[in-house]
Amino acid sequence: MKYIFYILLFYILYQFIRFLIPVVRMGRQFKKQVNEMQQRMEEQMQQNSSPFEPDPGQNFSKSGNKSSSTGEYIDFEEVK
Repeated sequence: MKYIFYILLFYILYQFIRFLIPVVRMGRQFKKQVNEMQQRMEEQMQQNSSPFEPDPGQNFSKSGNKSSSTGEYIDFEEVK
């Protein structure tokens, strides 16, 4: 009876390990892919950011547009 119990225990342990190994491999592969994606995103962010960005406080509107927008009121009608 002991031998049957040990054989059954060994079989269950073997099946668990067979299941666990691919799960661990997938976890490592997923982590590796996430890290690679983060590195790519950081590289793209560095490439896309230009060193000559204008200050947000600067106003680059044309002087002709200022006169047309001041004093003009557009009526707002709510659509039901």
